[in-house]
Amino acid sequence: MGILIIRLLIMLSAAAAGYAFPPFGLEPRWAAGVGLALAGLVILLETRIRRTPFKIIWGSMVGTFSGVAMGWILGAVGGLIATDAGTARFLRIVFLLTMSYIGFLIGTRKSEWLDPAFLIRFFKERSVGRAHKILDTSVIIDGRIADLCDTGFVEGPLVVPQFVLKELQLVADSPDGLKRQRGRRGLDMLNHLQKSKTVSVIITELDFPEVKDVDSKLIELAKHMDGKIVTNDINLSKVARLHGLAVLNANELANALKPVVLPGETMRVYLIKEGKEKDQGVAYLDDGTMVVVDEARRWIGQTVDVTVTSVLQTTVGKMIFARCCEDR
Repeated sequence: MGILIIRLLIMLSAAAAGYAFPPFGLEPRWAAGVGLALAGLVILLETRIRRTPFKIIWGSMVGTFSGVAMGWILGAVGGLIATDAGTARFLRIVFLLTMSYIGFLIGTRKSEWLDPAFLIRFFKERSVGRAHKILDTSVIIDGRIADLCDTGFVEGPLVVPQFVLKELQLVADSPDGLKRQRGRRGLDMLNHLQKSKTVSVIITELDFPEVKDVDSKLIELAKHMDGKIVTNDINLSKVARLHGLAVLNANELANALKPVVLPGETMRVYLIKEGKEKDQGVAYLDDGTMVVVDEARRWIGQTVDVTVTSVLQTTVGKMIFARCCEDR
């Protein structure tokens, strides 16, 4: 209510000023209307600014002033090489208008480029293959992203939007016990990532008020930052790829790392040496995977058919345990 009264007083004051001090030789009543219209335009601009993040406002101001400066420089250069005064003035006006507009667009659409912290990180950390990776709620709660970062498979910087943090907090405060536990696990994972020495975590307040759902906000943010979305949500992955965005899906990575063979499958191997245990034979696949075959010592130096009994995944690689086929 207070802000409405202030706005009304500003509009009345502007109208009174126009009536008392008519500009441009206008009649007092028309001057009051001009003052009222200008005050309304300012208030309309103020309402739009209130809904716009500070980073975008700051970026648009810096971008516009930078564009004006660049346009003035280019216009001065163009004036030096122009053959007549008319062409020189034309070039100055064109460069001033176009560069101001381009600076405003860059400042609005790429406001993070004008953040000093971003510029420092860009020149300090940016290298081939490194880009912003934007985390969604599902991959934070899942927790495997922390393990991937610890092993060095995922490089930063990792970006966590404020609207994702808000959604995560809502899950952590849920009356449902299971959801509450998942939300708290996600917050613990974020805390772990922030303390990690292998990646840097950026909490961005960049938001898109005109976009309602979180998934659409993530897509817009990825476009804005030219980043990749990290998620476990298959639907978000599909929609993001339709928009031409790069997506890192932890579930797809897990499927890609599944064993190439499963227990019960039959394969043909060449036994080349004895194993550590009694009567074992050892073979190797083309990719270097060791195959340990029980009761196969007498067939060393031969190619045999074996049945896989188990697959062991270790930190140093994968081992396959098998036995010779019964019909041998």
